[in-house]
Amino acid sequence: MVEELVIAVIAVICACGLYAMAAARVVKQYERGVVLRLGRLREGIRGPGFTTVIPFVDKLHKVNMQIVTMPVPAQDGITRDNVTVRVDAVIYFKVVDAADAVIRVEDYRFAVSQMAQTSLRSIIGKSDLDDLLSNREKLNQGLELMIDSPSIGWGVQIDRVEIKDVSLPETMKRSMARQAEADRERRARVINADAELQASKKLSEAAKQMSGQPAALQLRLLQTVVAVAAEKNSTLVLPFPVELLRFLERATPAEAVQAVQAVSGVAQASGAAQTAAPAAPAAPEAPAAPAAPEPPTPSTEPYESIEEPAPGPGPGPVDDPEPDALRERLAAPDTSPPARPHVQPHV
Repeated sequence: MVEELVIAVIAVICACGLYAMAAARVVKQYERGVVLRLGRLREGIRGPGFTTVIPFVDKLHKVNMQIVTMPVPAQDGITRDNVTVRVDAVIYFKVVDAADAVIRVEDYRFAVSQMAQTSLRSIIGKSDLDDLLSNREKLNQGLELMIDSPSIGWGVQIDRVEIKDVSLPETMKRSMARQAEADRERRARVINADAELQASKKLSEAAKQMSGQPAALQLRLLQTVVAVAAEKNSTLVLPFPVELLRFLERATPAEAVQAVQAVSGVAQASGAAQTAAPAAPAAPEAPAAPAAPEPPTPSTEPYESIEEPAPGPGPGPVDDPEPDALRERLAAPDTSPPARPHVQPHV
């Protein structure tokens, strides 16, 4: 009898241990427990810590209350200005009502993911390319509002939505690069033109100031020469005013020489008044070529033999009785027929 009682007590204790093990549950600090008894929701959410349920009768669902970071897959779309883009984003959300997250939606993570993808495609179609690239803060707010509106009944709160990247076609990237380059070139030209305008105004004021003192231009020229010569260059370039060239076109030779000497500083260096340079002597005229004599009339008489006297013993000149006539006859062109004999003088 006692043995049977001891065995019964041990059996009861074991059964109680098994029941306690089956009924014991532990809810973590970042979790909340939702109990369904025979399929019906029990009032009251189980907080963190140790809790018990009725085995085979109650079912405990643990819901994570932490902020969940979920990437939104990249979506292809066409913007309002007909540009094909590929946009991906990231969404941050958390569960604020554990009972609604379990009862009202089958899988709140999957539901939020699908809602984020459809909202992202909708935002792409309503926005321009410039807004996607430069005005993302406004698009993020609109995307967050579109996702948060239906998720309120799911016990989920959207904390933040961010567009991560916008992928463009290569042709569009090259077009945008050319546009940016052209815009920078335009601004550079405008700045350069503005600088030229300001410089021209200052130069105009300087010219008006120098026009009162003619020596100021000469001093400025000398300063330029000194600045160029300081670099130890082998070649010295002097500026030549265009007005002087126009003056030289209208001036006489004497005035032109005086103007050139005044510009080069010769008159100031010598300290004396420069006189007009004498005109260069005229080059001797070349002797006029003798007029070609008229061709002699053909004659049937034979040519006379021309005999020159033999040279004397000394180096003196040869005594020629008629040198001019002989030279003219030798220099005259031969217009006689080919059959006429040619007579050479005897030496």
